[in-house]
Amino acid sequence: MSQSVERFSSRIADYIKYRPGYPSEIVTLLKTECGLTRDSVVADIGSGTGKLTELFLANGNVVLGVEPNVGMRSAAEKILESFQNFTSVDGNAKATGLQNSSVDFVTAAQAFHWFDPDKFKLEAQRILKAGGWVVITWNARKLVSTPFLEDYERLLLAYGTDYQDIRHEKAEDLMPKFFASKSCQVAIFPNAQVFDFEGLEGRLRSSSYTPEPGHPRFEHMIEELRNVFDRHQKKGRVLFEYDTKVFYGQL
Repeated sequence: MSQSVERFSSRIADYIKYRPGYPSEIVTLLKTECGLTRDSVVADIGSGTGKLTELFLANGNVVLGVEPNVGMRSAAEKILESFQNFTSVDGNAKATGLQNSSVDFVTAAQAFHWFDPDKFKLEAQRILKAGGWVVITWNARKLVSTPFLEDYERLLLAYGTDYQDIRHEKAEDLMPKFFASKSCQVAIFPNAQVFDFEGLEGRLRSSSYTPEPGHPRFEHMIEELRNVFDRHQKKGRVLFEYDTKVFYGQL
């Protein structure tokens, strides 16, 4: 199992509880721009605990959640067990295990930056039906919108283990090349979470690039997080803002 697959294994509970979901406007966008219907079959690659998967399931779609991490895959199976239109698949971005020309949409939420883009593209082309769509999305934390988020970013820069190396913003720059001759469309939707300090700490712990309990710098990081929270909280809460970026097109 690769390092990128393993790195969330110890953070699953925090990931489920404290990571944001995705705005329902994504489904509306794809209905309008890409012809998404209830009959569309969706392959959600790197589906994790099912945060994007659930949007399509609620829309009535058959969704194949392809996830290599056994812990995250098992969590999604439990969370989504009430949806009969959900199938959990042990696979990855370069080898989904899905049949040729079997899906209408290939999606990747908060995951593309872990993929080998060229191998993922080949696999997406293999499993997509003619005229199918690829949809790649991230909840992109706003970095400079508020003094709180600016301080939070400085904390990550100071304490993150490999934060600079794995930032998904680098993967966003690959979108025009990934979609090649076909036009890549982009839509952005606002998204947000409100946290007390416990929630903010859980959100921090859910990030794979932060020290975990037992690491020499973990306690210092949490102390600084408390300082950041105390400086910016209003009535015991802070606002965690995102731009949900949706890149979509045909290959």
